[in-house]
Amino acid sequence: MRIKLAGAVNITEDPRESASWLAEHFGFTVQVDLGWYVNTQHPDLPGLSVDFMAADHESLPASLRGADRSTRGLFLGLLVDDVDAEEKRLRAAGLDVIMPLVTEPWGQRRFQVAGPGGAVVEVLQLVEPSAEWMAANGLA
Repeated sequence: MRIKLAGAVNITEDPRESASWLAEHFGFTVQVDLGWYVNTQHPDLPGLSVDFMAADHESLPASLRGADRSTRGLFLGLLVDDVDAEEKRLRAAGLDVIMPLVTEPWGQRRFQVAGPGGAVVEVLQLVEPSAEWMAANGLA
C-alpha cells in the first residue's frame, strides 16, 4: 500500500473549538471547515493531518457515534491512490470491513475496517464532489 497522507481523527462535541485550540497552541492551520468536520495540518508535517469530527455525525461508525464515549477509540484515516484495490486486498486478508465502499457527495470514496482495541481505519480516495452537494453547502 502506498500511503499518501495519514490522518488522525479526534471525535469531539465541538470540532471547531478543538481545531482552534490546536492551531492556537501548536501551529496547525485549518484547511477545511465544514462545521461537523475540521481538517488541520502542520507546515512541518506535510503528510499528516489531525482532524476533528462531531461525535454525532452519520459518517462515523455506529460504535463510535453518540454520547457513550466508552465505546470510542482511534479513528485513523489513510488517503490512497486506489481505494477499490485496497478494499479488495484488505477483504482478502480477512479484515473486518465495518463500512463497505461508498462514494460520498463531498468528494470521498471510502470504506472502514475494524482493528484490535477499538481501532477503526478509514481508507479513502478523493473523487469529484457532487455539484449539488457543493452548492447546498455553500462551497460552489
